Amino acid sequence: MEIRTFAPSDRAELRELFERAGEGSPTASLWGHVDSEAAVYLDPYMELEPDSLFVAVAGGALVGYLTGCLDSTRFPGEGERMEKAIRTYRLAFRPRPAAFFARSLADLAWAAVRREPGVDEFADARWPAHLHINVAPEARGTGAADGLMSRWLDQLRKAGSPGCHLQTLVENTRAVRFFKRIGFTEYGPAPLVPGLRHNGRRVHQRTMIWSVDHAAEETEARARTSASGTPRRRLD
Repeated sequence: MEIRTFAPSDRAELRELFERAGEGSPTASLWGHVDSEAAVYLDPYMELEPDSLFVAVAGGALVGYLTGCLDSTRFPGEGERMEKAIRTYRLAFRPRPAAFFARSLADLAWAAVRREPGVDEFADARWPAHLHINVAPEARGTGAADGLMSRWLDQLRKAGSPGCHLQTLVENTRAVRFFKRIGFTEYGPAPLVPGLRHNGRRVHQRTMIWSVDHAAEETEARARTSASGTPRRRLD
C-alpha cells in the first residue's frame, strides 16, 4: 500500500473514486447528484489545498483518499460551498436534490419545535484543521485508512497545528470506532443532520477532535508502560 500526496494527474481517477468510495456507509450519497457533491467535498481541496490531499494506491490504482485543511478559517465554509453548488448545478430544479433540500427544511422545523441543537459549522482555534476520508470497499481492512490518517497527522505535527476536527455520523459506528482508535475523541452534542437518511431513518452528526498535546501524552504513556511493563505515574 502506497500513501502519497495528490498529483494533478490523479484528478480524473480521484473523481471516479469519489463516486464509489462511500458505498455501504450512511453518507454514500447525500442529495443524489455526484458532480455537485464533489464540488462541495472534493474539488475545493484539489484546487485550494492539494498539499493536504493524500491518496492510497494499491496495484497501481487509487483505493482511498484524505482531503485535509490545515486552517479551516482560511478555507471556504461548507455552507458557502454548498450554496455555490446549489446555484451552479441548479439543484432546486433537479428532483432528487430538490426532495433532499425540502426534507432538510422539514427536519429543521422538526428540530426547532423540539428545541434540539442544530448542525453548525465547527470553529474552534484549539482544533483548526479538518479532514474528510474515504476508502473504496475493496480496500477496507487493508491498512489504507490507517496509512492516510498517519500521513495526515504527521502533516499536522510538521505544520505546528494544535489540533484537528472532523464530523461523521453517530450511526456510522464503524467510522466512529476507527477514529477513536486513531486518537480522536467525541465532542459536543449530536444534532440531527437535516435531509439525510440512512435505511429510511434520520441520522445525527458526531464531531470528533484530536489534539497534538493529547496525542503526545498518550504516546509518552505507552512508552513508559512498554519500558516498565506497568504504567508509571509522572512525578512533575
